[in-house]
Amino acid sequence: MPLTVLPFQFPGIPGVGCAFTGRAFGNVSLDLAAREAAPGLWEQTVQARQSLTQFPGVAAFAEVHQVHGVRTVFELEAQEADIPSRIDADGMATTRPGLALMIKTADCQPILVAHRSGRFVMALHSGWRGNRQDYPRLAVLEFCERYGLDAADLMAVRGPSLGPSASEFRNFEAEWGQDFLRWYDAEQRSVDLWMLARHQLEAAGIPERHTFSLDLCTYGNAKEFFSYRQFRRHGLPDGRQASLIWIR
Repeated sequence: MPLTVLPFQFPGIPGVGCAFTGRAFGNVSLDLAAREAAPGLWEQTVQARQSLTQFPGVAAFAEVHQVHGVRTVFELEAQEADIPSRIDADGMATTRPGLALMIKTADCQPILVAHRSGRFVMALHSGWRGNRQDYPRLAVLEFCERYGLDAADLMAVRGPSLGPSASEFRNFEAEWGQDFLRWYDAEQRSVDLWMLARHQLEAAGIPERHTFSLDLCTYGNAKEFFSYRQFRRHGLPDGRQASLIWIR
């Protein structure tokens, strides 16, 4: 059966919900150009976004216009399903119950973070440029500073994304540099983004035992997930899946 939704539950934090959608759920990223060029696809996308409130405890959702940077915004307002966000950022945090924070990905890493109290949550979009800028670590530090939290009390989960064998970089020296050799496989010319993100989260103070992952490669499982690299190379459907975290 087509994969529609993968739920995830942080151990010991029943008040926080997480979910990762697949291709079968639908594309959740609005393309304004498609509104006139392909109105049918636009309507399908709006319907998929409206369906985000089907998850138990979700009354609305929020998103940002993801730009592969290092900005995190706090306490966003709810988003309309048919209006794309104009806030440039790659992370969100909230204390508002019922508001799902949505990250949109198609190979990049969605990282969801929760405090053990269940009162603070954060969602991050980290493509390779985000990892290159140390964004997971910086975002956790800012999250803790904003709300007065201890990173040792946080848990994080990384959702489906580009796996180690598929994350090829032909210009490693120019795109990454010597500081990232630890995660580079010269034979495959690939960077292990999964382990790099885990390292950055732990460097921010999140304990190793508190970092979780859904080790599903979007490129290798492109029948189940949108994959930008598969779209570019083989013409598979383009789109973005959603990763959600909310306070119930």
